[in-house]
Amino acid sequence: MTAILVVEDEPRLRADLVDFLGLSGFAATGAATAADLRAVLAGGEAPAIIVLDVGLPDGNGFDLAAEIRQSHDCGIIMLTALGDSDDRIRGFESGADIYLVKGSTLREIEAAIRSLLRRTGVTPAAPDKIDSWFLNGAGWFLTAPNRQTVKLTATEFAFLNLLCGRVGNVCTRDELVAITARPGSQFDDRHLDAVVSRLRRKIEQSTGFPIPLQVVYGVGYTFTAPVLIE
Repeated sequence: MTAILVVEDEPRLRADLVDFLGLSGFAATGAATAADLRAVLAGGEAPAIIVLDVGLPDGNGFDLAAEIRQSHDCGIIMLTALGDSDDRIRGFESGADIYLVKGSTLREIEAAIRSLLRRTGVTPAAPDKIDSWFLNGAGWFLTAPNRQTVKLTATEFAFLNLLCGRVGNVCTRDELVAITARPGSQFDDRHLDAVVSRLRRKIEQSTGFPIPLQVVYGVGYTFTAPVLIE
């Protein structure tokens, strides 16, 4: 699998990126500091792409990009809160191939990685379809990785369609309530929880697979596995 190194000092963002890229078919690892990055590069074969935060506790991402360029040919995607034109220009001049502002979704970062791999002639890693879920919008079916299929109700499909369209990212409870509520009905958090509970039970009983639906407490839900929408 294609190796990706995520250099990010914020633990949650680093973990989210590593987990999501792993689910997307990459061999993703994380590093929290410039020292960790240097240790990885000194320890053996460099990753195909480094996702590099600019503001690390022991180093500046602009300087690190220039340092990487002196001895390695890996692609560099800068991920930073600095979004004005001067910062972007500085990022490219230091050696970055792609410059993304924090707030980009996990799918946008993945798309940037695949685009850069194509430009550098590396075959992008792709999720193994055997490990993927499939959501069919024409017939309202959800197919598990073992190819067992379950028919969804309109409410269940609306709920999953929103989540699967943002796989790896959180859909808030308010968004999910709004998308699943019927016109004129009183649909609230309690009803949403009941939909989720029934859906979990229905899918596991029908397919033998637990649905990869993760609760983000106080916020909403996220679909954590690769999924193809047909």
